[in-house]
Amino acid sequence: MSIGVAEAVATGQMSGRVWMYSNYHCNLACSYCLTESAPKVPARLLDAQRMRRVVHEAAELGFTGIGITGGEPFLLRELPGLLAEFGQILPVVVLTNATLFSPGLLRRMAPLAELPVRVQISLDRPDPVANDEMRGPENFRNVVEAIPRLVELGIGVRIATTLEHDEIRRGPTDDHERLCALHRQLGVSDDDHVIRPIVARGRALSQGMGVTATRDDLEPELTITNDGAFWNPFAPTVVDGRLDTDLLLTRTTTPLRTPAAAMLRLISGRPAGTDSTLGIR
Repeated sequence: MSIGVAEAVATGQMSGRVWMYSNYHCNLACSYCLTESAPKVPARLLDAQRMRRVVHEAAELGFTGIGITGGEPFLLRELPGLLAEFGQILPVVVLTNATLFSPGLLRRMAPLAELPVRVQISLDRPDPVANDEMRGPENFRNVVEAIPRLVELGIGVRIATTLEHDEIRRGPTDDHERLCALHRQLGVSDDDHVIRPIVARGRALSQGMGVTATRDDLEPELTITNDGAFWNPFAPTVVDGRLDTDLLLTRTTTPLRTPAAAMLRLISGRPAGTDSTLGIR
């Protein structure tokens, strides 16, 4: 017997969050980037109207949250206003490198403090040199300046640390302890610190980095891009400028019920908890 989105989410068979790739271009070119994002790559934009439609349809279908990633989403000038709109419909998390939070952008983000909108910021190392080797010049400085400003505004902040899988398996190191001390000092609790492995897709694959992840290693999280709908936000990756389609669900993204139905067919019969064997969330 087929089930709907709300039941699949309630029973833990799939994530309640729908992800959207707002864009693929970025002001950085991180060494392990899944999408080979950089300043001059094709933007592959999801326009504002399509994003609005996804959010409204997600709520109607029984999804419980929205995730927005890129590229660097805050390259889109309209993003703070869209986040405010979306946060009135479903809880939202937006991923960012936190290098663009000028005083003007922070003023436009201030209304988000009243809404269930959280900002997830990448920070990999407790030292600027080691961190910036992976992510780009001045990244560390920009991040540690941006986090307390967001916290002062009352906007929820999460820290995401991306490491090689073997490093995670070895357990906490001195670097880990110092990074945790840093994010606590900046106003972010341990509960809001996510550690995840580099995945061998995108630029990481080209650089010989990361752990191999198949569909069974990734939580079913419906992900919408300008190119189609995918199994997980780690799925619509780019290698040598070409989009990976091994984890493509459908090229059709509207109405949202079409890719949602494709995902429901794939998860049919899978016991809850059989996802994310590598801890990739």
